[in-house]
Amino acid sequence: MESVRKLEVLCNDRKVGTLAPYQRYLTAFEYSSDWLRDGYPLSPFSLPLEPGVKIADFEPFEGLFGIFADSMPDGWGRLLVDRMLRSRGEKPEELGVLERLSIVGESGMGALEYRPVYEKGSTAAGHDLDQLAEECRKVLNSEASDLDLLYALGASSGGARPKVLLEIEGEEWIVKFPAAEDPADIGLMEYEYDLCAKECGIEIPEVRLFPSKNGPGYFGCRRFDRTKEDGVKKKIHMATASGLLEVSHRMPALDYTTLMALTWQLCKREEELEKMYRLMCFNVFAHNRDDHSNNISYLCRDGVWRLSPAYDLTYSWSFAGEHATTVDGEGKAPTAEDILRVARKAGLRMSRAREIAEQIKETVNSRLAAYLEDRR
Repeated sequence: MESVRKLEVLCNDRKVGTLAPYQRYLTAFEYSSDWLRDGYPLSPFSLPLEPGVKIADFEPFEGLFGIFADSMPDGWGRLLVDRMLRSRGEKPEELGVLERLSIVGESGMGALEYRPVYEKGSTAAGHDLDQLAEECRKVLNSEASDLDLLYALGASSGGARPKVLLEIEGEEWIVKFPAAEDPADIGLMEYEYDLCAKECGIEIPEVRLFPSKNGPGYFGCRRFDRTKEDGVKKKIHMATASGLLEVSHRMPALDYTTLMALTWQLCKREEELEKMYRLMCFNVFAHNRDDHSNNISYLCRDGVWRLSPAYDLTYSWSFAGEHATTVDGEGKAPTAEDILRVARKAGLRMSRAREIAEQIKETVNSRLAAYLEDRR
């Protein structure tokens, strides 16, 4: 694969700016003059909308700004990319971040696209979920598999669990399959967790439990970074807390107090602050401890930010069994008092905060009792 000396960054077919290598390990970015006239900052903190070249630090994203690191496949997606590159005689360990973004091309999460695009080969058509699940299992076990198919359907995805990106009934969906360490009912569990979250007043994407001949089913959610306007598909700019704050999700360094502050700074609306608070309460009471900075995202439409629908909600563990994001400094066993201190520091009305926390705790304990009891 040839080295990339320059990448154009686009958003819904508009040029946003240019990425280029700087010195040996860093990258530089500059907004286009057209985007400067009537665009918005891709990241209000590290890439404000102003002329001039901006240089990224090497840490924590290997010389990339966090907003572009968000486009990179992670976990399962990176595994597929590296396997495919090796099958073509490439050495993935020798590729830089710009080469990897050219592989992402137009297929990344959110709205950002990168050109020139590395030629990936043909796309896949048709799908049988049980067969796809079996091919994923083969990849995880280093067995011979239909790598071309999985690469076409899942190479741009993040997260550790195998997944594919499919068009279903004219809409774009993400469908997940079990990882090696997952329980057999992981799809059903995530489906039940999402329905419970919705009952708790948390915004979630449209979800389905797709049938399987081999188990209770596969969890799927409609992509919330895609929409239609007057019948035309459009992409929505998206940023994770990791990308916005320039912190790696692999190192647990955030507290919900910080996320509440981030939500206020971005959205400037109390209803968005309450949405973050509800999500924190749910994660604590439902034992979703994989609440790292890549699992919190924001959507931006024409410069207006809001918290994205919640995703990756399951019974889970994280670093040393603690929450990846602490609750007023407590990660191992957050209490109602810890939750309320976060609410107080964020400026929420305490009577309202108590009411929300109690309602979510009661709903979770009622609806998810079987999952919580079985795994304690």
